Amino acid sequence: MSMDLTFLGTGSAYPSPHRGASALVLRTDGDCWLFDCGEGTQTQLMKSQLKAGRITKVFITHLHGDHLFGLPGLLCTISLHSCPAPAKPPPPVEVYGPRGLRKFLRVALTLSGSQLMFPYVVHELVPGDDQCPPEGLPDGLEPVHDDDDDDGGGRLHPQEVLGRTFQLDPEQGCYTLLESPQFVVRAFRLFHRLPSFGFVVEERPRPGKLNVQLLKELGIKPGPICGRLKNGESVTLENGVVVSPEDVLEEAVPGRKVCILGDCCSLVGDAGRRLCHGADVLVHEATLEDSLRDKAWEHGHSTPSMAAELAEACQVKQLVLYHFSQRYKPQSLLKEKEDDNVLELKRQAEAALNGGEVILAEDFLTIPIPSKRCS
Repeated sequence: MSMDLTFLGTGSAYPSPHRGASALVLRTDGDCWLFDCGEGTQTQLMKSQLKAGRITKVFITHLHGDHLFGLPGLLCTISLHSCPAPAKPPPPVEVYGPRGLRKFLRVALTLSGSQLMFPYVVHELVPGDDQCPPEGLPDGLEPVHDDDDDDGGGRLHPQEVLGRTFQLDPEQGCYTLLESPQFVVRAFRLFHRLPSFGFVVEERPRPGKLNVQLLKELGIKPGPICGRLKNGESVTLENGVVVSPEDVLEEAVPGRKVCILGDCCSLVGDAGRRLCHGADVLVHEATLEDSLRDKAWEHGHSTPSMAAELAEACQVKQLVLYHFSQRYKPQSLLKEKEDDNVLELKRQAEAALNGGEVILAEDFLTIPIPSKRCS
């Protein structure tokens, strides 16, 4: 299975001619999961090689506009390009994010008279009181039921399917959002000016290859029996011998792990470090350079060395920095003696990471995540 990350927006605060607002796509065999959807994301998608219609899931790290304002428009654009009246109803687009996201979409879509050609569902994460300063949690984020009859968007939108509400697992310190045969997706808490979350997408281990020599010795020819063994099923041969998958399968192939963090100046609890340990890729904001650490901290943001410290602690293979202040131009636009040089951010992270790999994300950069091999 192929897997890669494409950055659609790598800037902070607002979209500029040089950097779009936060948005990136995790693609697995053509299926696209979008993480954050800042203003202008649909335009960035049109400029990329990705297809908006392939987006099946959206994960919003927090409710600041540079991570959220593009979502209503993107859903409408996907709808405009959808096939009219399909014979089989399409599956809903699933949206995951902090409490309040459900109401935001209801109000935006309802007041604009927007109708979608597909259903959508919003799953909300209930944040803790320790994820932002006391003044950082906006009013009006209490759960809104579908039978409410107010003007605040309480009723379900015509295309909305009521989603789940995830509470923090007190033992694990995280939220388990999705468990499928291929992936497990969890979220953990971050500290920012608004409650923010990080997401961990972990691929399940894949069965190893069949040992051809052992199959020959057992008299098993290519065919349905091999398929059953590959799928984890024991089989009984004609001579009465029972063969289990462990007898003929080589070592399982470990799954890949991708960690994508929203805006933050620190983690809340130890779940994030545990979940991100050994990740193939850690995507972390680095809004300002190390000399502006106090300013970054004051606004709930990180510097390169702060991101690198987490990457070092989690022993990740690749640290990708993004969400840069718009003062830092992409490398392709740098002049010889440019102040606020984005390359300095990379140097600072590398120094703190003790030689680990650091990548500066730019709009439309695609990073392949290769499959692991058996040891």
